[in-house]
This record gives sequence, C-alpha cells and structure tokens, in this order.
Amino acid sequence: MKTQKNYSAFSRRTWLKGSALIAGATMLDIKTGIASSIYDAKTPALSADEISAIEAAMGKKGTYKENEATHTTPLPRNDLKVTVKGDVAPTSFGFGGWVAIKRTVDGKSAVLMSDCVLLQEEINPLISAALANGLEVGAIHNHFFYEEPRIFYMHIHGMGTPQELASKYAKAIADSKIAPKNQPPAGAPPAKTGKDIFDMEKLNSIVKYDAVVNGPTIKYTVGRSDLKVMAMGAEMTTSIGLNTWASFTGSMEKAHIAGDVAMLDHEVNSVIKTLRSYDIEIVAVHNHMLGDDPHMIFLHYLGTGPALKLAQGFRAAMDQLGKGKSNEMKMMH
Repeated sequence: MKTQKNYSAFSRRTWLKGSALIAGATMLDIKTGIASSIYDAKTPALSADEISAIEAAMGKKGTYKENEATHTTPLPRNDLKVTVKGDVAPTSFGFGGWVAIKRTVDGKSAVLMSDCVLLQEEINPLISAALANGLEVGAIHNHFFYEEPRIFYMHIHGMGTPQELASKYAKAIADSKIAPKNQPPAGAPPAKTGKDIFDMEKLNSIVKYDAVVNGPTIKYTVGRSDLKVMAMGAEMTTSIGLNTWASFTGSMEKAHIAGDVAMLDHEVNSVIKTLRSYDIEIVAVHNHMLGDDPHMIFLHYLGTGPALKLAQGFRAAMDQLGKGKSNEMKMMH
C-alpha cells in the first residue's frame, strides 16, 4: 500500500521492519530504547473535526472511546437471515462488522482496522475495491460452523490521515452490502431482549464481567489490559479489535455461545484444551492483524448447551490468559 511521504515514518512496512528489529535484537539497550519511545507513548486524541469527517464519509454515526482515542463505526449485516445448527441466529450474535480509526502513537498518521462480514461471493470484489483504494487485506477466515448461508470475515487495514482513511474505506465498500447506505433498517425491536431471556446476574457472576444487551443476545467484551500490542505504530486496544468476547443467544436452558479469544502463541493450546473440556467446539485459529508486536493469535469457538455451563467454559478459557509470560515480555511491557 502506498502512503503519503508525510506518513512514511510509520508505514506498515516500516513498522514490520521495526518489529523484526525488536524480535531479533539481543542488546538490552536497543530493546529498552524502543520500549521507552514507542511502547510507553500515549495515543493522541482524534479532534471533533476529524470525527465529524469520518462520520460524514461513512454516512453513519459511530462511537468514540476517549480512553482509547478510537472511533468505531458498526457495520451490521441486517440483510442476512442466518441460522446456526438450524436455529435463527440474530445479527447481534456475531454478524455485525465494524471499522475503527485511531492515531499512531507519534501522532503523525492514523491507522484503520476493519472486520467485514461477507458472503463468499462478496469477498474478492471487496478485495479488489480495497486494493484499488489504497487499503490492504490482513486476514480472511470463518468464525462459525453450521451456519447458513456460509459467512466469512475479512480484515482490512490502512494508514493515512483519519479523513483520508474514512474516505478510502467508504469508496472501497460503496458497492458492497456492508455499506450503511446499502443496508436495510434493523427492523422492529425484539419482543424480548437479552435481559429478559438470560439471568444476567448469574452469568455475570461466573464471567466476572458485565454483559451488554444486544437485542435478543448478550455479549461480553474483554480487552487484554495485561499487554501493550503495537501494529503500524498504533496501539491495538479493545475498540480496534484486540479483545476476547462471548455472545449468547437462545435461552438459559439451551443457549448458543460464540466468540473470539485473543491470545499470545504460548496460550493457544491451553485455551483450546480448556474449551474442549467444556464441550465447546474450536472453529478457527488464525491472525487478524499483520505486523503486530507481540503477535496475537485469535481463536473462534462455538458451543451449545445450558448457558451457565457455557459461561463457565468461557471464564475458564479466559483464566488461561496471562499465564507463563516470558521474561522478554515482562521486560517489554
């Protein structure tokens, strides 16, 4: 991807070279210098004008998280009617994409990350459109088994000013179903919300976090506060895709759980083993980002059964995170 000269210092390729330097360096002073100059930096905020420009380009209001200095636009697929194992799966169960923008820590550029929910025939036209508009593809994969129709997820990223990124992304998706202008309204609210369907007090006590109600579903979203992950010169945080989550649909007696676990490589098989011990299926293990340091692996899972047992499995999987961190990781973070 070509970037303007003003932002070449933190192009994706420059950042990849920096990551290689960190990985290959053996001198403590080099690592310490990089850590102090990059890893300790605070992300500059987006201005009100920049946020307005992003939302104007996208044609939709988003959410700005001040503590992460990140603007996120939701991109749900309201046009899709999805079933999982023959049961209706609401859009909020895991078929809502997003695009997020934040500044690099040096403030000289910005980074865009996106997760696009696509039918298989929609993937390659969007790849071509993204490349034509100066953006790049980071990953393509599944999140589910047993879903009809078959759904895929594509991660797109780019660098530039916040306004440029929003404009490029809006042009890239303009002819696709994920564009807000091409989506039908969400429809009438459900007769019962997740708060009515699930015993959130019991589930929250197991997960040790508070769920958010999303229509007929509930969702837990948990960041990796124990890590500082950098990619393309920006800090990867919860709102730009570095998170572990679990979504519940169905009922307390027979629920479906689906979600994602953000892991370091040495955590992967402990999480897999734990989820399988609760009869939760492993759906995919893959990357979401390129050039991230430390490199993060993402695991998608799917389970069916009593909601309390599924919540226990999710909590047990999260308990595997943050264990066995190497001395190098402790030094860097």
